[in-house]
Amino acid sequence: MVSIKDIAKKAGVSISTVSYALNGSPKVTKETSERIQAIAKELNYIPSAAARSLKKRETKIIGIYLTNYSGAFYGELLQGMMETLSKNGYELIVCSGKESHRFLPERMIDGAIILDATYETEELLSHAERGHKLVVMDRRMDHPNISQVLLDNKAGATLAIDHLAEKGHRKIYVLKGPEISFDARQRLEAVQKAVQRYSQVEYIELDGDFNKPSGEAAAKKIHQEFSEPVGVFCLNDEMAIGMYNYFSRTNLRIGEDVHIIGFDNIEVSQYIQPRLATINYSKHKWGSLASELLINLIKKKKPEHERINVSLIEGDSVRNR
Repeated sequence: MVSIKDIAKKAGVSISTVSYALNGSPKVTKETSERIQAIAKELNYIPSAAARSLKKRETKIIGIYLTNYSGAFYGELLQGMMETLSKNGYELIVCSGKESHRFLPERMIDGAIILDATYETEELLSHAERGHKLVVMDRRMDHPNISQVLLDNKAGATLAIDHLAEKGHRKIYVLKGPEISFDARQRLEAVQKAVQRYSQVEYIELDGDFNKPSGEAAAKKIHQEFSEPVGVFCLNDEMAIGMYNYFSRTNLRIGEDVHIIGFDNIEVSQYIQPRLATINYSKHKWGSLASELLINLIKKKKPEHERINVSLIEGDSVRNR
């Protein structure tokens, strides 16, 4: 690999002169700088990103840490992040797994956005203590180097239960999410509180994992127990779509026998029939705001705690009992 020593030797100048020229320093004349740039191009010189970031103490790269890449959830979220970062001169990389945790302490990225339940809070705090800038989207944290932007999960879950109850449903299943998920825990807590207001409602919890197979498994159990029309709140849309898949192979009809509401309003929700009732929020705005808060931290502004509002989208998957 060609180094600046090779360029300096061919140009007949010092290594420091080559460094100044390649970094656009006014310490070298325009003529010398152009000659050195031409030699670098001729030798196919590629500057070391690691060395450059150590010198400038920045990479202009932000990492988003995700638990996994499955499902239809992440597209709009990442697009919102990318657009905001791009406007501010940053690029985005998607990270997952333990090996990528070294990117922060090794300063391979300038900051990180966290939506990864497997990233331990203690480890994040240790990074923050060392001055690294973070935005968390999946937990509450209080630190001068950490901002947070969270969904209003509790309001959304309450809207869903109220909608089913107001439509006259007296038997309500709730399909839970993975226990490791902050959003799933928040939604379930709100559900458990909301159903207490409806003494006439029979409330049943089913295990789920935020994916279609767990939705199908839960639908099978509901089918086996079916004796009257029921309401179902799936804590995300992926599981609701899994239920659609299962019930399409049975004599039970969604919106007539089984009334389903989801959470997330992913794109496919508006195209399936009957249209899925769900809890909506702007994933694009969520991602954009997370990026904005991180840039503010990098600019040494104070940490902020923001919330993303939610709303109910009615659909024919939930009708009057």
